[in-house]
Amino acid sequence: MSGSKIKAPRGTFDVLGEQASARAMLEARARSILEGAGYERIETPVFEATELFARGVGESTDIVRKEMFTFQDAGGRSLTLRPEGTAPVCRAYVEHGMHKLRRPVKLWYLSSFFRHERAQAGRYRQFWQVGAEALGSEDPAVDAESIVLLSRLLAEMRVSDVRLRLSSLGSPESRSEYRERLQTYLRAHEDSLAEEVRARIDLNPLRAFDSEHPGTQRVMQGAPRLLEHLNSEDAEHFAQVRSLLDVVNIPYEVDSTLVRGLDYYTRTVFEFTSDALGAQSGVGGGGRYDRLVEQMGGPPTPGMGWAAGIERIMLAGDAPPAAPAPVELFVALEDPHADVRAVAFALLNEARSAGISARMDLGGRSLKGQLGHAAALGVRFVAIVGRNQTTLKDTQGGRQEPMASDAVVHAVLRAHRAV
Repeated sequence: MSGSKIKAPRGTFDVLGEQASARAMLEARARSILEGAGYERIETPVFEATELFARGVGESTDIVRKEMFTFQDAGGRSLTLRPEGTAPVCRAYVEHGMHKLRRPVKLWYLSSFFRHERAQAGRYRQFWQVGAEALGSEDPAVDAESIVLLSRLLAEMRVSDVRLRLSSLGSPESRSEYRERLQTYLRAHEDSLAEEVRARIDLNPLRAFDSEHPGTQRVMQGAPRLLEHLNSEDAEHFAQVRSLLDVVNIPYEVDSTLVRGLDYYTRTVFEFTSDALGAQSGVGGGGRYDRLVEQMGGPPTPGMGWAAGIERIMLAGDAPPAAPAPVELFVALEDPHADVRAVAFALLNEARSAGISARMDLGGRSLKGQLGHAAALGVRFVAIVGRNQTTLKDTQGGRQEPMASDAVVHAVLRAHRAV
């Protein structure tokens, strides 16, 4: 008796043929852009110690409080499926002594992440991100380069209606006086705030700027802005970042309400949005995190990075699909006899060993069906293997030549050299 159908869990999805090709193209473009700028690939474990995110991302964030997939292993250790990429990269930086390398250490990744949030278009509980991190330099040029690299990737993927929001959160020292000022303001308007915002006035008052609650939004229109309370060093750093973006003609809007959702950010923060995505318009973003490595037990190390959602890029982008890899040789069977199949299979593998892209019928089609399949693939050469001989057909020149099966590969390679 057949069982009921089993479906993928809510908030997850399968990546199928054309989608896989589009993702492969995005990965190739990201690799070209980032490795061309000196970034090296890194992959961190799918799960990490829960403490890594509680300490690094921040216990007051929605990610840690509501969205992490956390479980205990057989030894009673608390583990979490990674919800973001920066904290694991910083953990790896400390664990492997990367501070000894030439700075800045530039790393990039393309990985899956997990958050228990409401599934909607372009936002899933298992999702993929491409990200880049530069550790070891507080130069404003690192910030500008980071932003430009993501801008270039979005442009190459033809993401439409892109806008760049830019701000600075200053250093923790310059934030402390502003934080008290904001807390005083929020308490004075507490009755109009969302319950969640009221609960976080002491822990993380800046997150009030992210609230979608109408009353909170009205209150925040008159709230003091951190950009107006930066110290001279932070203000100068932000001015230099903007100046470098101006030099390369990257348009942006300074948005004093931009705070991002993670506690580790310092100084520069930014976000790319696309109006093509509707209300949930974020495509990617990031910022500077100059204290995070130290929080992980490493030496004082400034850092700058970003992450962009693969699904979001593909939803808002219009990049042309990657052309399928050409098939150079199709091995067809004149009849299904076992001896014929053995000769054809040997020829198939000889061709592949010689670097020729080759296919063979594995579906039991008739010879006519096999030739139709080869034509659909646009194959130039078709080797028709029979009991007594093999015929090599050049579909471009129209020539057919009988030959020994072990001469087919040489003939195909000779034809390629002649082109």
